[in-house]
Amino acid sequence: MTGILTLTDDVEVRCAAFLGLLPRLDERLVDVIVGGEYGSEGKGNVAFYLAPEYEVLVRVGGSNAGHIVPLDPPYTHRLLPSGTRANEEAHMIIGAGAVIDVEQLLSEIADSQVEANRLSIDPQAMVVEDADRTAEQRLREEIGSTGQGVGYATARRIMGRGRLLEGFAKVRLAGTIPTLAPFTRRRAVDVLSDAFAQGKRVLLEGTQGTGLSLYHGSYPWVTSRDTTVAGCLAEAGIAPHRVRRVVMVVRTYPIRVGGYSGPMSQELSWEQIADRSGLDLNDILQTEKGSVSRNQRRVAEFDWTQLRSAAEINGATDIALTFADYLDAKNDQARRFDQLTGEPIQNIEEIERVAGTPVTLISTRFHERSIIDRRPWRRSRR
Repeated sequence: MTGILTLTDDVEVRCAAFLGLLPRLDERLVDVIVGGEYGSEGKGNVAFYLAPEYEVLVRVGGSNAGHIVPLDPPYTHRLLPSGTRANEEAHMIIGAGAVIDVEQLLSEIADSQVEANRLSIDPQAMVVEDADRTAEQRLREEIGSTGQGVGYATARRIMGRGRLLEGFAKVRLAGTIPTLAPFTRRRAVDVLSDAFAQGKRVLLEGTQGTGLSLYHGSYPWVTSRDTTVAGCLAEAGIAPHRVRRVVMVVRTYPIRVGGYSGPMSQELSWEQIADRSGLDLNDILQTEKGSVSRNQRRVAEFDWTQLRSAAEINGATDIALTFADYLDAKNDQARRFDQLTGEPIQNIEEIERVAGTPVTLISTRFHERSIIDRRPWRRSRR
C-alpha cells in the first residue's frame, strides 16, 4: 500500500533480469493528449473519440478540471478518463499525482457503472478535504480559481511530510479511504508496467492547459500543477521514452474562465464570435460556461505566439483543432477536410507552419461523429 519494497521483491526482480524475463523498456506505447491554451480546449471530445484505439486510459490532474464528453445527454468527467464509456473494455488508471474528491469520484464510478477490476487508483493519490475547498474560496475572485480545493490539498501534501502547520487537516491518501479500497490494490506504475510488458497501447489524458501551468503560465493566474506533457507524465508515473505521439488540443478562439483570471491576447466578446460565425449567440453563451465553475468564459483571438511556445514545450507531434464551427457555422456539417470553408483551411495551413507539426484532428462541433481524422497513425477502433 505504501510502495515500500520487500526483500522478496528485490530477489524476484534480480532473478527475472538474470533469466531475461523482464520486458523491454524502450517500446513507445503511450500517446498523450494535452491542452495548448488555457484549458477547455475540447480535450474531452478528442479523448472520447480516440479512446476506442487503446487498451489503457490514464487520467491525471484533479477534480477542478471537467472534461465534457458527447453522450446523450452530455456528461462531465472530472476524475475518470473521458473515454470511460467510449471504450468499456479498456482498463483505467488514476495516477499517484492525482488529487481526488472522493464523493465526486464515487459518483462518476456509479454513473458509468465501473467495476473494481476495471479501475486502478494509485494508493498515493491525494484526497481533497472540505477544509481545502473552504480555504480556496478567496481565490475564486483573486485569480478565477474554481475553488475545488485542489491547490490547498496539494500544499498539504507537501507540508504534511513533517509537522503540519496549524489549521491544516491531516493528510489522507487514496489508499487510506475504505470506500476506495477495491480500486487501490496496486500502484499505478506497477499496473502500467504490466500493460507495457503486454504491448498494450496507453492514452494519457492531461487536464487544463499549458497556459495555466504553475511554472510556465502567467503567474499568479495559474493552477496548482504543471499542465505540460512533462508534468502529466510525472503524475502518471510514465517515462518520457514511452511516448509515441503528443496530441496538443487548441481552440480556434482560446478562452479563460470568467472574472479576472489572467491576461489574454486581443480579447473579444461572444457577440463578435456570433457575428463572425453565424452561430446563435444564446447557444454560444450557454455552451461557454465553465464545466466546473459554470461561470461565463472570456474569449480572445487565436494566439500564434502561444501556439508556438506550447508546441515547443510539449513536443507536439499532432495538433487537434476544435470549434471549427466558431469560424463558420456551416462547418458543423463538414465530415471531410475538403468540406470546410476557406477560412478554416487557411488557418489550419498557418497553424501547421507556426507549430511545425500537422493538424491531424479537426472538431467541427460537439458530437461523437464530429471529428475529421487526418492521422496517418490511426489504429482500427475497438
